[in-house]
Amino acid sequence: MIEFKDIKKSFGPKLVLDGVSHVMETGKANLIIGSSGSGKTVLQKCLVGLLEPDEGSISYDGMNFIDMTQEHRKELRQQIGMLFQGSALFDSMTVEDNVKFPLDMFTKGNNSTKLKRVNEVLARVNLEGVNKKYPSEISGGMKKRVGIARAIVLTPKYLFCDEPNSGLDPQTSMLIDKLIYEITREFNMTTIINTHDMNSVMEIGDNILYMKDGRKEWTGNSKDIIFSKNIALNEFIFASEFLQDAKNMRMLEAEGKIDPNDIAHQ
Repeated sequence: MIEFKDIKKSFGPKLVLDGVSHVMETGKANLIIGSSGSGKTVLQKCLVGLLEPDEGSISYDGMNFIDMTQEHRKELRQQIGMLFQGSALFDSMTVEDNVKFPLDMFTKGNNSTKLKRVNEVLARVNLEGVNKKYPSEISGGMKKRVGIARAIVLTPKYLFCDEPNSGLDPQTSMLIDKLIYEITREFNMTTIINTHDMNSVMEIGDNILYMKDGRKEWTGNSKDIIFSKNIALNEFIFASEFLQDAKNMRMLEAEGKIDPNDIAHQ
């Protein structure tokens, strides 16, 4: 669990985070959503220590992150996995070496032990047999899966994902969502996902924080969104007529007024 209270962050005269408080729950997909400039990226950077908040508190399973020494932060970061927006793979390194990189940085095991772990996580993301390929030789979806494998190779307690579906087609995006969701449950991680992908919101949104103008505007889960009366949230999520119609259909389905099987056959 990651809990933060009254987080404020300014850049010069511009207030970017204005007293944001929330709890990111263990074993769930915790999503941070909001339009560009809402503060969600700055919030995520504060949570991992890339930026220092001006005010407020952050705790990892009861441990005060703000007051930690650099040594203790270094120890904690070994329990944090990161999946970057562009995967951030090293082009000059093979898939195997990319995944092994955190093991080389933070563990003292011999090479055969490290390779065994690399093969375990590559198998978990369905990438057996690509060890010796370079990032330029694999697809965008495969790069994301390599990024996930690298993020979980140290068996982290916390997983941060920045726009994991960026640049992917809808079908591949759904596969990445499913994989992240499964891994979160399987390893009982606290997973925090910054996303613009509305499919992710509706399909894996266990715990959603919607931000607007640097503040917490709404919280809930994917089912709560359907019945939300929050005008700003509805305008953000259901911006098009197609999505508004989809919301209305889900509401009718949830209320038992229509049969989803009838819709599928129309």
